[in-house]
Amino acid sequence: MENKNKEYYTIDVLQILKALWHRAWLILLCGILAAVVGFSIAAFAITPKYSSSVMLYVNNNSLSLGNTDFTISSSQISAARSLVKTCSVILESRTTLEKVIEETDVKYNYLQLQGMIKARSANDTEIVKVTVKSTDPYEAAKIANGIAEVLPVRIAEIIDGASMEVVDSAVPNLNKVSPSITTYTFVAFLLGVFVVAIILAVIAIMDDTIHDEDYILSTYNYPILGKVPDLLNSGSKPYKSYAYYYKKRQRTGN
Repeated sequence: MENKNKEYYTIDVLQILKALWHRAWLILLCGILAAVVGFSIAAFAITPKYSSSVMLYVNNNSLSLGNTDFTISSSQISAARSLVKTCSVILESRTTLEKVIEETDVKYNYLQLQGMIKARSANDTEIVKVTVKSTDPYEAAKIANGIAEVLPVRIAEIIDGASMEVVDSAVPNLNKVSPSITTYTFVAFLLGVFVVAIILAVIAIMDDTIHDEDYILSTYNYPILGKVPDLLNSGSKPYKSYAYYYKKRQRTGN
């Protein structure tokens, strides 16, 4: 049997918007405070990182891998991508990275160095761009140039007939790549505004205080039989209006 005594709770979107508008200063203030926190974290708490890149060309006019011979044209984009993937796998292998560590004399293990390196095809060509990120711009350039020394030898050892030439050596880049102070500040501002707006909206939804006669009419649909005037402040306009009608009634004798 269906229960007919169900209670339905209606969310007044207009009431929520009014509550948010009346507390707009608080929302804006919390957003600014959150932006200051985000700026401080990005500027002072997070260690900046720098990147340096080296570009290498793989000469693959006629290559053989094991007992299989194949020919790749430079116009074949899919073949170039496949070759870049092969070079990336060889670069990220433990043996290659350990040789890079030995060449550059950096204090990382191969797993740490693996997370600092990214290789990709430059504009879908047979040129491989290897980017190294580090907290030291000079160290990033040193590692990238170390890769340029080690990787061609490894490629020639693994892929018969292949060779690799340096197109562009790495140089220190003193402009940090992360963190972005602008991004951190903007995201923190939006997060602060969003969180405070949600809190104020929840408070407005849970608020069942009767503020005026419109609230009673819209929420309970009860008739308004009377209204108690606010006479606590004698200097207020409502009090003056009631005093005017009171004196008028005295003069007319009604």
